[in-house]
Amino acid sequence: MQQMGEEYLFYLSVERGASPLTVKAYRGDLADYLGFLERAGFSDLRKVTRDDVVAYEDDLVHRDLDGEGARYSAATVQRRVSMLKGFHQFLVREGVCEADPTSRIPLPKKPERLPDVLSIEQVDALMDAVDTLWNGAIAQRNRTMLEVLYGCGLRVSELVGLDLSDVRFDDGFLSVVGKGGKQRIVPISGMAQRTLAAYLQDTRPQLLKPYSKPTAAVFLNARGGRLTRQSVHVMVQRAGKAIHVQNLHPHTLRHSFATHLLEGGADLRAIQEMLGHADIATTQVYTHVQRTHLVEEYLRAHPRAGL
Repeated sequence: MQQMGEEYLFYLSVERGASPLTVKAYRGDLADYLGFLERAGFSDLRKVTRDDVVAYEDDLVHRDLDGEGARYSAATVQRRVSMLKGFHQFLVREGVCEADPTSRIPLPKKPERLPDVLSIEQVDALMDAVDTLWNGAIAQRNRTMLEVLYGCGLRVSELVGLDLSDVRFDDGFLSVVGKGGKQRIVPISGMAQRTLAAYLQDTRPQLLKPYSKPTAAVFLNARGGRLTRQSVHVMVQRAGKAIHVQNLHPHTLRHSFATHLLEGGADLRAIQEMLGHADIATTQVYTHVQRTHLVEEYLRAHPRAGL
């Protein structure tokens, strides 16, 4: 069974072009599923039935993760069920199994969750908090990263993946490599551009070390190497706590970028292009955020709303 698991992961990587992060996530999901089957006494994937798959899904939903009642999120359960459906479809295509036990098992519905968004005042406070938490070159670098995350709506992986050649100040754009290796152009101007220009001219040279390997990375760590996603997450969470926003994530700045653009009258298709969404439906979640905000403002401000 493990061998077929490896072949499926190879298929995802080579034939489907899945990213290394996706393959890594699926490897963990697949190991969990195959481990469940092995504990249930299975050694032959051809003998797995629909009832066995349903039992695994039920185990995912009710599994106690920490002994105190913590459960997997609906999104995690949906991803794992999606993975095992894809795995069994692969087994049928490869002739390993005659039937797909997941064919009549629907994907569990993921409840719609509106993205967390900072107010404009919170964004301003977040930027100001940097100088109270860090000093010198690190403070300037962190301020620049926050400005670019919010000013350009980048994913954290896109931020740390930026190279010097991706910065095109003359054209007013960043060249960004997004999900699936897709390249897009993102406008940069105003505060984000001024802060990034100052960082590249004055701060980045301070972070380069004589002993560090040459790098084209825009954002560097204290040793002169490319900054990691994890480091950015830690920085953003620390800055968030300083303004009393717990568990702030870099993606919240991306959500805020899109929501504030929409509230300012930007076209939804333009926002879709800037975010790098393949499907307009993904971008439309921000219209729900805007409607929620409108209702809140109405209830707060209209003299007869609370009557």
